[in-house]
Amino acid sequence: MKKFLIGALLVMAPGIGAFAQSEVKAKEILAEVSKKYRSYDVIKTDFSYTLENPQAKIKETQLGTLIVKSKLNKYKIILKGQELISDGKNQWTYLKADKEVQLSEVDNSSDALNPAKLFTIYEKGFKSVYINDTKLNGKTLHNIDLTPLDSKRSFFKVRLQIDKITKQIMNALIFDKNGNRYTYTIKTFIPNVKVPESTFTFDAKLYPGVDLVDLR
Repeated sequence: MKKFLIGALLVMAPGIGAFAQSEVKAKEILAEVSKKYRSYDVIKTDFSYTLENPQAKIKETQLGTLIVKSKLNKYKIILKGQELISDGKNQWTYLKADKEVQLSEVDNSSDALNPAKLFTIYEKGFKSVYINDTKLNGKTLHNIDLTPLDSKRSFFKVRLQIDKITKQIMNALIFDKNGNRYTYTIKTFIPNVKVPESTFTFDAKLYPGVDLVDLR
């Protein structure tokens, strides 16, 4: 019996070691991504957002633009018929068709996900594992899986695809427990873009005839 247990442990040991190495490699890659991202002031990106649910035969894609202050929780997200603006404490959600702006406090809960969090999602509350490298459009991408430490979160996995050369996140795939898959793909990435500070606050004069609903 002892010989059997020792043999089993010897068989398992290489697998355990490889898994530990993949965790270390993932942390090293993500540390480089974070260091580079945090070195920028304001970043502007164009992205695509796709919601898929194979069982429900749903696949919807829309394009958007994100302007974000990398060192602060300030952002502006422009989507078709909708804008989200945050000064770090408050968020204004402009619904064009309804001619309405909803004012709420920024949701910093673990389940709150939006494009502004794509570049920092891995920094807190996840275990990360390096999976492999793949080729896409002539680029080598690191594939890293994030598993939330809190099992109560609505999603169970996030896969990041990171450009090996530029150390930038190119794609983020979020898998939730209801069978939905959300894919964010970065189309353009412009660091240190110059924008006025007013970009991150709601100016009612720019939205005439719009009702403000305070949900705080």
